[in-house]
Formats: sequence, C-alpha cells, structure tokens
Amino acid sequence: MDETNFNAPAFPSTPFLCVDTAIMDRNLAAMAKRAATAGLSLRPHAKTHKVPEIARRQLELGAVGLTVATLGEAEVFADAGCTDLFLAYPLWVTAARAARIQSLASRAALRIGIDSVEAARELGQAVADGGVEAVVEVDSGHHRSGCRPEEAGAVARAALDNGLSVAGVFTFPGHGYGPGKRRPAAEEEAAALAAAAASLVDAGIAAGTVSGGSTPTAAEADAGVLTEIRPGVYVFNDAQQVELGTCGWDDVALSAVTTVVSSAGRHVILDAGSKVLGADQPAWATGGGRILGMPEARITALSEHHATVAIPDGVPLPRRGDILRAVPNHVCAAVNLADELVLVRDGVPAGTWAVAARGRNS
Repeated sequence: MDETNFNAPAFPSTPFLCVDTAIMDRNLAAMAKRAATAGLSLRPHAKTHKVPEIARRQLELGAVGLTVATLGEAEVFADAGCTDLFLAYPLWVTAARAARIQSLASRAALRIGIDSVEAARELGQAVADGGVEAVVEVDSGHHRSGCRPEEAGAVARAALDNGLSVAGVFTFPGHGYGPGKRRPAAEEEAAALAAAAASLVDAGIAAGTVSGGSTPTAAEADAGVLTEIRPGVYVFNDAQQVELGTCGWDDVALSAVTTVVSSAGRHVILDAGSKVLGADQPAWATGGGRILGMPEARITALSEHHATVAIPDGVPLPRRGDILRAVPNHVCAAVNLADELVLVRDGVPAGTWAVAARGRNS
C-alpha cells in the first residue's frame, strides 16, 4: 500500500480500516499450506475478520470449516453459505439460545464447546437429537475456560448420556501470547490435549478431533497429537504478532488509514483513537499500536478519537494533514469497531467488504 493515494476520491475520509488484499491472500495461502504440510485440518477462527467474503476464500483454500465465538457469528456465516461451524466457546444454553441452536443445526454442521458436566446436561436437554456435536474444552495453561484434561472423559460421558454426540477435545493456548512463550505454550497444549484424548478413550469415547492452535502457536503445533488448528489473526496480522515474531511488517494486511491532525515537539496526533484501533495493550507490548513505515515510532496514548504517536529522533516528522497507517495491537478488536473494510490491491482501490458479523456478540 506504500504508493496508494489515500486522498483519491475513491477512498472515504479518515479514519478507516484498509486491507491490502494481496498481502491477505498471501497470508491465507501460507497458513493453508502450513496446515496441509503438517497433516492438520485448518478451521480458521472467523471472529478476526467477521467477513463472509474472506471466509469463502479460506474454505476455497482447503479449510474444513470455520470457528466462531458466538451464536450471532455462526448465524451470519451460516446465512452466507458456510455449512460447517464450530462454536468454540462454553455456551450456557437458555431456551432462547436453544431455539437458535436448533435453527443453525438444521442448515449447518454444528459443533459447540462444553467444559463441565452441567453444561453438557443443559446443552443435551435443550437440543437433544438436534444434530449438534459437543467438543470438550480443556485448559492447557491459559487458565480461562476449560476443564482439567483428566476430567474430559467425564464431561464427554455426560454429553453422551444427555443425547449429544462427542466430536473430541479442544483447547486455546492463549498463554502463547508473550515474548518467548509460543513454544512452551504449544508443548503444554499438546500435553493437555493428549491427556484429554486419553481421558475420553478411558471413558469409552473416541476423540476424533483434537483441536488447538492460535496464530502464535500454529507453527509449533504438534501434529503427533493435534488433528486440527484454529488460528484467526493470521489473515491480517497485527502489531502484537510482529512483536511476538510471528510475522514481519510485510505480512501485515490491515491498517487504519489516519490523518495527522496536530503535533507538538516529537509527538503527532492522529484521528484514529481507541474507537478505531481498539484499546488492547498487553503488558509486554511496547505501545498502543505501531505505524507502518516507521518501525521505531510508537503509539504512546489512545483516547477515543486521538492517538498520540512518539516520533523518534532522526525520523522525518509528519506534518499536519499527512496520512499515516496505524497498525492496531489486536486486529480482532479493531475490526469489530468498523462497519466496513476498504480494500486496495497493488495500490489501487478495490472496493469494500461489510463487516457482516460486527457486534454479533450474543
């Protein structure tokens, strides 16, 4: 996008999220090849992009289906013709949710995460004989949701006893987000999933699917244990992935196109604040986002409509009215703030995609 004229009439006023589709397509192809070479199924997490057009590209490249985080996301992608969905979340089923699940299961193969005997019972009683498969979530070290690996068999048995079929086990190695943590997290992922699969076997249940893998840990996924990976961020990448070493700047496909509106000393103010970039900033990150083409610059503060950028000595100071491209720390959060993604390819405007699943959080 270096030569793109963002002042051209084809582009909206700043700030807006822009996707370089050539870089995105390269990212999609690289992950598809990585999974195929390792003998792993690829089920990308669509919560990153929330865009049916991107989902279709992922499926065309060999993805076995999509991962989603919410029923709302699942509904959007089912409506768009995606017929194999895994809701990788320990959903607690109410009567209203049960009706939505049954509707989804009538038009797509549907898997739903469970991590307790109680959740298995509730899901089974709500959608018995509804064609839903359960997948048992285990904690592999992230310490969020998920049962202990040795408890997976009991949870799976409860699912079967309540009329559900069981597809296997899954985990999210989210503790791989941190410098030097990718490989240890992948090793813990493999150990936890192996123990969980063994627990299912001990309970007389086959663990056909053994699913894990985030974008940081995908390259470290143990194909001797896992059968499937579910990365999401790789489609666009972001400042976190660059800092973790998962990708380089040339692999970043999405940025916020933003205008310098003010300056003071070596700091400039952009018109893309937290309502465009999101506010995620893990403790290990070196800023609130980064600037393409200025690798040493840092976003040092974010308010709703302002981003403060520190420009290091020796780097030409942007002027008021200049357009910069800010890379969010966490691209999933940024995309969920946008109505549409503006596309470029080879520096030329290439249309827009609606963020169709934006705000579908329930």
